[in-house]
Amino acid sequence: MLKQALAHNGLIAILRGVRPDEVLAIGQVLYEAGLRVIEVPLNSPDPYTSIRTLRDGLPADCLIGAGTVLTPEQVEQVKAAGGQVIVMPHSDPKVLRAAKAAGLFLSPGVATPTEAFAALAEGADVLKLFPAEQIGPSVIKAWLAVLPTGTLLLPVGGITPDNMQVFIDAGAKGFGLGSGLFKPGMTVDQVASRAQAYVAAWNTLS
Repeated sequence: MLKQALAHNGLIAILRGVRPDEVLAIGQVLYEAGLRVIEVPLNSPDPYTSIRTLRDGLPADCLIGAGTVLTPEQVEQVKAAGGQVIVMPHSDPKVLRAAKAAGLFLSPGVATPTEAFAALAEGADVLKLFPAEQIGPSVIKAWLAVLPTGTLLLPVGGITPDNMQVFIDAGAKGFGLGSGLFKPGMTVDQVASRAQAYVAAWNTLS
């Protein structure tokens, strides 16, 4: 289902710092713009409440995930809150195995081919290339020459509507959108406007 959601729209919203009292309104404008995967990093205020609010309030075809997941215990808490996707900044096998055992989709962070192959061996659904500013499009192209056919690489970090083209040309199949899409203190209208700009660029390029 994660790959199906990304096939509809390859953009993942990362709502770091979002509050439970604002998260549903923001989630709704993201869904209306066309995004189908929304992530609440666990270093946000009361993240499990936000995850539950999004899962209860948005259509079933929108996957709700947690970011910055660091321990197997957090995996269980995400599942209990209704989360469906585990997103990690790293590739800790203990967390990978806990996520697969829990039946959740998995997007670990990788920065080397060794990490990428290890994550795939543990059942990763997609690979989060982090930080994308440091890795760059040429690295993506080189990795895809040796990774299994069909591997989905999603750059995260510093992605803007203007720089997506070079990553897509290199073989990227989607992006994680952080502070370029949402920062704490933004209004719902501001998030909606940014989401629309990203989706417009994605639809032009992909």
